Amino acid sequence: MVRNEQLDRPEIMKADVSALEVRGLTKRFDRPAVDALDLTVRTGEFYALLGPNGAGKTTTLRMVAGLLKPDAGSVSILGIDALAHPVAAKQIMAWVSDEPMIYDKLTPLEYLEFVAGLWGIDPAISSASAHKLLLSLGLEPHLHERCERFSKGMRQKVALAGALVHDPRLIILDEPLTGLDALSARHVKGLLQERVRSGCTVIMTTHILEVAERMADRIGVIAAGRLVAEGTLTELRQQNGRGDSSLEDMFIALVDTNAAAAA
Repeated sequence: MVRNEQLDRPEIMKADVSALEVRGLTKRFDRPAVDALDLTVRTGEFYALLGPNGAGKTTTLRMVAGLLKPDAGSVSILGIDALAHPVAAKQIMAWVSDEPMIYDKLTPLEYLEFVAGLWGIDPAISSASAHKLLLSLGLEPHLHERCERFSKGMRQKVALAGALVHDPRLIILDEPLTGLDALSARHVKGLLQERVRSGCTVIMTTHILEVAERMADRIGVIAAGRLVAEGTLTELRQQNGRGDSSLEDMFIALVDTNAAAAA
């Protein structure tokens, strides 16, 4: 657990605000990647953001995480204006990309100790937390091995543990199950569900629609940089008149409809 007195968090953070509130978020490259996007994620929910390749999912999350500057719009993290107070916003969130970036010459324990030190966490607190995180991800046999020998899946788990060591309240993951075998994926899903039960908010992109169908409280579908559908699985079925359709069937129908409208 991070000692709150060490974090420079504005007093504007309140318990009754949304975990994430995005308004008019816009980013252009050679074309609009994110197009005046409005998105609200509630505190304590598991939210899956789905969309085809190039829909703007990763660009959106990178702007939310403060890794990419938007051309227009606002981002609020638990009541904190993330564009005006980027450091404060980063202190209460975690970002995990689909390409894990860790220090190869360190062991998992050393890496988490290093990350905890960057956050100014007391080693007496961070050591126990780091050990527990790594064990929960099935890395106990590898605690003292250098990460340079790890597979992509193992590196992904170390990166996730590092992102969670400062006890964030908002966890943002871009394709977190990429490269994981079935057992590793179960470890990751179990850890994320545990965090949500403790009151954290998880936002995840995934191309594995069955995972979104089973795990997400609400699902948002993005296409051409805009949110085209949102709700629980039941609500999405009602909105699209598809009674007992699978999420995969609805997703394909939504994407095809929006592609045809844009043509």
